[in-house]
Amino acid sequence: MDADLLVGGIFGALGLLFGSFLNVCILRLPKQESIVSPPSHCPGCGAGIAWYDNIPVLSWLMLRGRCRHCRTAISPLYPTIELTTGLIWFACGFHWGITLAALKAVVFFTILLGITMTDAREYIIPDEFSIGGLVFGLLFSLPGGVPEVGRALLGASVGFGGLWAVGALGTMMFKKEAMGGGDIKMMAMVGAFVGWQGVLLTIFLGALLGSLIFVPLQLFRRDRQKEVPFGIFLSLGAATTYLIGSAIIGWYTRYLGAA
Repeated sequence: MDADLLVGGIFGALGLLFGSFLNVCILRLPKQESIVSPPSHCPGCGAGIAWYDNIPVLSWLMLRGRCRHCRTAISPLYPTIELTTGLIWFACGFHWGITLAALKAVVFFTILLGITMTDAREYIIPDEFSIGGLVFGLLFSLPGGVPEVGRALLGASVGFGGLWAVGALGTMMFKKEAMGGGDIKMMAMVGAFVGWQGVLLTIFLGALLGSLIFVPLQLFRRDRQKEVPFGIFLSLGAATTYLIGSAIIGWYTRYLGAA
């Protein structure tokens, strides 16, 4: 077997397991519930879920999406998140191998997935994702020494301050809160991973995607949402920036130089 595929497969298997834990975080953190106790249980009858019924993706398929005890339907969102997390981890392991870069990438993308889901479901970005992610971003900068730590701190500062300024300006213009505190703290986390230039690109891409996706959807809804789950679009922008941000910034710099 190809070594890259083997490493990717190992990462993917770990990702499936972590995806199961991410489901718990997505469900419980917005409600400020413990992610440790009580153990996993059926939301219908409250019966504990045995280990053989808690195997990522596979158990859901074998049980046909229902509780073994009361036959309550189990949302397909659970195996979808597990599978998505597994694919993210597989791709990172395949691309970066067993390296710190791979670990940094899986942590960042997994946090972004958690933010996307909690913001989509509850319009909340838990501090465990944003502030916890900020800590991880700063820790991953340590091996790069003072220059990399400085880049992460500057990125976090620009992320927090930049989105706070956008929110303050929006509040002045529209006479109501224009940016949630969760989005602002999230951008501090993103800045620690992608730097200050990446923050600016993330905000631009997030606003662009929000305009292209959310606004048209609202035009076709009768019950139009008053709140914008901006964290979803910031997450997409941050993921894009992390993967190809350097190429986009390089192209733009060359474009300005040629203009």
